[in-house]
Amino acid sequence: MAPRRKKIYEGKAKVLYEGTEPGTLVQYFKDDATAFNAQKKAVIEGKGVLNNRLSEFFMNGLTNIGVPNHFIRRINMREQLIRQVEIVPLEVIVRNFAAGSLSKRLGLEEGTALPRPIVEYSFKNDELGDPMVSEEYIIAFGWATQQDLDDIVSLALRVNDFLSGVFFGVGIKLIDFKIEIGRVWDNDFMRLIVADEISPDSCRLWDLKTGQKLDKDVFRRDLGNLTDAYTEVARRLGLMPANTTSLKPTAIN
Repeated sequence: MAPRRKKIYEGKAKVLYEGTEPGTLVQYFKDDATAFNAQKKAVIEGKGVLNNRLSEFFMNGLTNIGVPNHFIRRINMREQLIRQVEIVPLEVIVRNFAAGSLSKRLGLEEGTALPRPIVEYSFKNDELGDPMVSEEYIIAFGWATQQDLDDIVSLALRVNDFLSGVFFGVGIKLIDFKIEIGRVWDNDFMRLIVADEISPDSCRLWDLKTGQKLDKDVFRRDLGNLTDAYTEVARRLGLMPANTTSLKPTAIN
């Protein structure tokens, strides 16, 4: 019987276990879906399998264009090996079009194109509802330095360029997304790298022609079957057979 793995952390959608190699973790993708700061919850069969595969696809794409990230390799359908990082306690949000909280704050119609990509930050704290914070707060409270923030913005905009192009190529508009950033040390040199995940859980994705939502808003707003939406994203990206209409885990390579 295999020994039980040591759990390091469990979040709303993923579990982190001690890694198989020094300086690594195993990231396990759950089928749990949450919205409105976990006030709405459900188990969506197959969601974790899809997000594991999609996040692998995007992280590998970032590696190929020289954007550093924590992904090492996929282990199985639900798990991937990642670099252990010290997470900067911020969610980094990049917005290309108005949607969600930005539309509510500024009274902008959802889908309104923004003058340029806008980078925002929220403080990672579930109890407080991940409140939005300014650079002034971030620097004053020591969560990151001005140099860190400059590097974070640069990383976030490079991720945005990459994702926008990939999605546009398969008929999907990238409305906004959020990423997390981790610190890693190579000897005494600290680097910032993209961490957590990139998946329809962390992006807003609309069909380019119809405006159909292909992201977690399907769950938030009761717009249909979440697995079907995520499967459609994977199918368009060539990660599942073109005739796939619902999740068949054996079809995911």
